[in-house]
Order: sequence, then C-alpha cells, then structure tokens
Amino acid sequence: MQPHWLIVGCGDTGSRVARNVLDSGGQVLALVRSSASRDQLRQQSIPAHAIDLDEQGPPAGRFTHVLYAAPPPREGDDDPRLARCLTAVTAVDRFIYISTTGVYGDCNGEWVNEERRPAPQTGRAGRRVAAETRVQGSGLPWNILRAPGIYGPGRIPIERLRDGAPVLSDAQSPWTNRIHVADLAQAVLAVAARAPADRVYNVSDGQPTPMAAQYRELAALLGEAPPPEISWAEAQERWSEMRLSFLRDSRRVSSDRLRQDTGWSPEFSTLRDGLKDCLRQAAVR
Repeated sequence: MQPHWLIVGCGDTGSRVARNVLDSGGQVLALVRSSASRDQLRQQSIPAHAIDLDEQGPPAGRFTHVLYAAPPPREGDDDPRLARCLTAVTAVDRFIYISTTGVYGDCNGEWVNEERRPAPQTGRAGRRVAAETRVQGSGLPWNILRAPGIYGPGRIPIERLRDGAPVLSDAQSPWTNRIHVADLAQAVLAVAARAPADRVYNVSDGQPTPMAAQYRELAALLGEAPPPEISWAEAQERWSEMRLSFLRDSRRVSSDRLRQDTGWSPEFSTLRDGLKDCLRQAAVR
C-alpha cells in the first residue's frame, strides 16, 4: 500500500514533506486555513482543502500518516484544534506532531535532551505541553518532534538587519537553537520511515549560538554592517513582552536521539551554510 499522508497545517515544512511523498508515488491531502494558501498548494500540484480547525475537524479518510503542524490557539490552556483532529483520525500508522523546544522552559544554558521534563514558562509553551499530552494519550502510534527556531528561504531577518534593528549583546544573550526548514522536513520523513513509535525527538542542527550570531553571519554574507547591540535593560524598554519572553529561556538542544534512531543528520549543520542556501534560493527567485 502506497503511503497516504494527511498534512494538517501545510506550510513550508508540510509542503516540503508533501512534495517528497508525491514524488515517491504516495498520496497527500493538505489542510490549510485560508483559500489563498489552498490555491498556492494546488499550484504546486499538492491536493489541498481550506478548513477552519476552530469549527471542524479533517475530512474522513484512510490515511497511513498524519503530520500535524498547525499551531494551537493563542489563548487558553489546551488545543481544541488538535482534539478535533484526533477525534476524526481513528486509524493511522503514525501520527507525527510538530511541537517546540519551548516546552523545556529556561534551562540556564544547559544541554537538553528528551529525558528532561517539560517546564513551560509561557502560556504558548503550556498549550504545546497540553497538545503533546493529548497526542501521547490518543491510542495512535505517535512521534513528537520538538523544533527550535525554524529558518529558511524567506524566513531570515534581512530587512531587520538593513533597517539597523538592534540585537541583544552576547554577554546578556541566552543560547538559541535553530533548524533549517529543509532539514526539519527530512527529519519528519526519517521519523516516519525508521523511528520507533511513541518517542519524542528534538530536531536541531546542534549548533547553538547567542541570538546576535544569526544577524552577524547574515551581515557578513550580505556585506552589510553588523547590527548594533543593546543591553537587557535597553531591550526591556524597547521590545514587546512577547519578544522578551523568547529571550528568557536559555538552553542548548541535543538531537542525538534522532540521529541514533533514524540516521538523520542536517544538511545545513552550520548557520553559515543554512544562510547561504537561503540567500542562494532568494537570488534564484
């Protein structure tokens, strides 16, 4: 039986998975929120429907794999969108949920693997933990992929850099982690093909840096001036509470379990290589 994937929240990561499945002879049904997103996917020959997960669950069908990449609501303590999907999906070979390393909370810069207990410190991270708990209790074979900051073509801060936006100084910056969207998509496929069920995986390139490193590396590649740096006290005066909340968590994320279980390794294992790919694809377009 050829694989038949349901991809809920088919954005950049999901569309990359979809194209790989279709190119390999499988089937895909992508679900997105807006008709504009649906039409963009259809232009790529990806079958897609637009539905509002706040009002309805996915259509019935026999799927071998579900990739759930839709975010929770912005308020509340749970994820009713995911709950509707799990109610509708009664049989599947693997249910893969894209979560976030934000569930670990602040780890004081320590290295973090999947054995560390979640300790969410924001409402959005708490909703992710609630969603993970739903997946784990669904009775379906599952995997949870915890991703840090996702970057890729069209997802790097070129305009902020050129506008002279400041960054937090290294001395006061937390450790930050990232994954190129192409590597995240390949991790999904590797987990679907080779990972044992009912396991959590971190998906990071394994090269944590201070926050400003991405901006400095990007500036060097573009021949631009590096960004100005500010202190934490200045950041508190200038930045929103939402942005500051991301800077209160410091951790270094290990993906050793994913590498060992599936043989996956990131194509873009350094920030410089990943940014060069983003700029190359932007130039091609």
